[in-house]
Amino acid sequence: MSRLTHIHAPDGVAPATAYTHVVTGSGRLVAVSGQLALDERGELVGAGDPAAQARQVFENLRRCLAAAGAGFEDVIKLTYFVTDTAYMPAVRAARDAFLDPGRLPAASAVQVAGLVSPEFLMEIEALAVVPE
Repeated sequence: MSRLTHIHAPDGVAPATAYTHVVTGSGRLVAVSGQLALDERGELVGAGDPAAQARQVFENLRRCLAAAGAGFEDVIKLTYFVTDTAYMPAVRAARDAFLDPGRLPAASAVQVAGLVSPEFLMEIEALAVVPE
């Protein structure tokens, strides 16, 4: 049985379609800083390619979560920072390859003027809750 409760449609709120409105749980909080499309050598993956960058970002998130004893099943919130909202389908496709589409975390997507360097198309951060 999951320690997390997903509330897709709180009373009076339209149902979420690509995220969950509310996720609750108990345990130890894991905060993962925004991840970029960098490989283990710190080199950009997928210059100009939002799908390749999204896959690398989610792989980096997976590795960071694992380092804290967590997995995507423990994620309660994702925050997407994209330089163009046109990249969101690529982000969602990568997300769905790593997360259970039936138990999506809460999420926010923000279009930004730029990230730390212009070659980065997105940055994604995560919050997770793992058992004590």
